[in-house]
Amino acid sequence: MFAKEKTVMEENRVRLICKRTVVSTKPVEQGRLYRFSVFDHVMEPNHIRFVYYYQSSKTREPGEITKKLRESLAYTLNCYPIVTGRLVKETDGTEENRWKVKSNDAGVRMIEARATGTVEEWRRSVNREEELKLVHWEDMYHLPYYWSTFYVQVTEFESGGLAIGLSCTHLLADPVCAMMFIRTWADLTLTRNMMTPPIFHSLPPRRFSSHKLSNNQLLSHYIKYCSLTAPPLNITEDHMVTITLLFPDPMVQSGENEAGLTAFEILSGLFCVCVSRAKGKRNELTDMSLCLDVRKLLRLDQSYFGNCMVYHKVHYSKPVKAIDRLLLLSYVVQEIHNVTKGLLDYHAVMDLVEWLGSNNNNPISNGSDLVCTNLENMGNPRPMMFEEDLMLSHLSCYVEGPVAGGGQVIVLPSSSGDGPMSRVVMVSLPQREMVKVLEDELLQSFSPVLLWRLQNKKINKD
Repeated sequence: MFAKEKTVMEENRVRLICKRTVVSTKPVEQGRLYRFSVFDHVMEPNHIRFVYYYQSSKTREPGEITKKLRESLAYTLNCYPIVTGRLVKETDGTEENRWKVKSNDAGVRMIEARATGTVEEWRRSVNREEELKLVHWEDMYHLPYYWSTFYVQVTEFESGGLAIGLSCTHLLADPVCAMMFIRTWADLTLTRNMMTPPIFHSLPPRRFSSHKLSNNQLLSHYIKYCSLTAPPLNITEDHMVTITLLFPDPMVQSGENEAGLTAFEILSGLFCVCVSRAKGKRNELTDMSLCLDVRKLLRLDQSYFGNCMVYHKVHYSKPVKAIDRLLLLSYVVQEIHNVTKGLLDYHAVMDLVEWLGSNNNNPISNGSDLVCTNLENMGNPRPMMFEEDLMLSHLSCYVEGPVAGGGQVIVLPSSSGDGPMSRVVMVSLPQREMVKVLEDELLQSFSPVLLWRLQNKKINKD
């Protein structure tokens, strides 16, 4: 099995060197159980993958940076005992038989690899399938106690540059946690200091017990999509493809300044309108769900470790007519803004927490919705640097599983220096829809730059 995987990867410009287990440098509290929150349990069938690309101005011996990162990873794991433990199902008489993490310092799996060329050359020609070779993942097998919930892959490019891949089960962490883990690792590698230690505790109880359940659209979405098993999407003939777009600062900034809108709201609305047309919807909009971080709403620190992102359906308040598409975009963006700034509040989230705690045993599926995930605020004034000469040039993110819906739009901060409002957007759609979206005149009016295959070239129909 291992040899076959290695051969395939060599054909795709990546050569697997070895797979190791990295453990923390300090002993953990053996046998301690970490229980999951209701937000964790509903994400169980899904997993997350990140790839961080670094350009290098320094020549190193092969394996030199990998060795340093392996050693600093061991120090990082001292702060993350839940990451080095293993999944178990134990009944203690107080709760049903559900997954927990048993602390045993079994460590994480680390894959070391080499790739041909440079990081820049790779990114100019890579596709989704090849990029996923930079971030190892293994589905849980029949012995979960031996299965690593986190995987790290370090790939050195032979002619310069580095890729760091992180994958994990969504049961333990959401994308915010995964990005925080990478930042902690980078800080400890560069300075031996951890700026933002992770916080492990349960979700807070409701502050105001007198609140009465009202018309809660967030809760309604979970009641529907946790109760029904969505049919698998038929993508055998029209497989999913992923592209990465850079939206320059000026094209996004004007909307925010004029109406108090965020880049995420504007870009989510843009793709909703374009995907609707690509699906052949003339007098209606495609179903859309927003994935939003609620740590701030729950007064949790940003370093809270665990799932704390929720899915909220966008409900359109009036019928859609074949009007001017700019007006349609403005309408959709306003509906998204109503969710992010109004409908999604503290009580709505706490209603959901309480309902999940007493009624739900099923994971959530977003059906065929277009899912737009907001990670635009994960940019940090402090560069995410492992070494002084390693500069982050690009970040890719994948969320795979039933929550992915019928397509994904993930809005990320830009690391390209194109301005504070510039954003990188990863879009995953069926191939036929993707072709139509890229040809859409409304999308082209935002002057996006396609970061894959057509590096530094604007999209056009020619």
